Amino acid sequence: MIKFLDLQKINLQHQTEIEAQLLEVFRSGWYLMGEKLKNFESNLSSYIGSSHAIGVANGLDALRLILKAYIEMGVMAAGDEIIVPSNTYIASILAISDNGLVPILVEPDINSYNIDVSKIEEKISSKTKGILIVHLYGRIIFSDKLQQIAKEKNLKIIEDNAQAIGAEWNGKKSGNLGDAGAITTNDDQLAATIRALANYGSNQKYVNIYKGLNSRLDEIQAAILDVKLKYIDSENKRRTEIAKRYISEIKNPKIIIPEMPENENEHVWHLFVIRTEERSELQNYLAEKNIQTLIHYPIPPHQQKAYKEWNDLSFPISEKIHDKVLSLPISPVLEDEEIQAVIEALNNF
Repeated sequence: MIKFLDLQKINLQHQTEIEAQLLEVFRSGWYLMGEKLKNFESNLSSYIGSSHAIGVANGLDALRLILKAYIEMGVMAAGDEIIVPSNTYIASILAISDNGLVPILVEPDINSYNIDVSKIEEKISSKTKGILIVHLYGRIIFSDKLQQIAKEKNLKIIEDNAQAIGAEWNGKKSGNLGDAGAITTNDDQLAATIRALANYGSNQKYVNIYKGLNSRLDEIQAAILDVKLKYIDSENKRRTEIAKRYISEIKNPKIIIPEMPENENEHVWHLFVIRTEERSELQNYLAEKNIQTLIHYPIPPHQQKAYKEWNDLSFPISEKIHDKVLSLPISPVLEDEEIQAVIEALNNF
């Protein structure tokens, strides 16, 4: 079986280091807001190139807290609008609506799968306060034009960087182009507000200055992430090598292959996503060949029951993407013969 993502094999590469870290946490008796978190935050901010890194419970909370902090700082208020791609994973949109803000959906570019920057300006109104960009599948979406729009309209750029850590635009890491999650930022006031909000709204024990959340990265996860951070560049390099092979060697007119950016550092290939008119048939065919695949994502946000007020809207590019995409195995532990087997299976479909 060629697994879509063999997490066990990935983690076992670093078994000795991870187990040593876990033992240290266990023996310390300190499980929240300790030295492991401080070390990880320091190393992450150094890697990203940002002034601050704040470990929180998960990626959705990271986005929720950025927006919540902007509301506390008076930058945004309930009813304000945030532009967001219409084909993203729903978490990006949940973070907006959870704060009483209004998501404004913008179609993606069919080739990059990222938000189409040329379609953003027409969706900006007097209530627009930010653009939440999503580096989908591992490819950066950023440009001089995007920066220009944000500057002219006084909009915040917030990055959903969950899939693209290590990617670069003009020598600058994703997560340092706007505000992002873990959370990384260069804004001192925003960082201080987020730290308090994530800790029950408190910056001093039992003194609560905001109506906050309990969203703290625990010592165990911080310790493991600190180990894995050391290997992210080498693992991204291997993903890129695999992507290059797929792009150059998969030759089937029924299959649309993603494009390699002109600057290959702009994509870290968190996912390798193809499109085909015969997705079900191809997925079943690959399963028979013991090749696991996944669909990212089968239902676009505007067709979800959670946002039933959008169910009658039409986003044809997003709908096409969600209906036709299929994600192939791509991970740093894929063996060369497994890559070859995937290529051959696709070429023979």
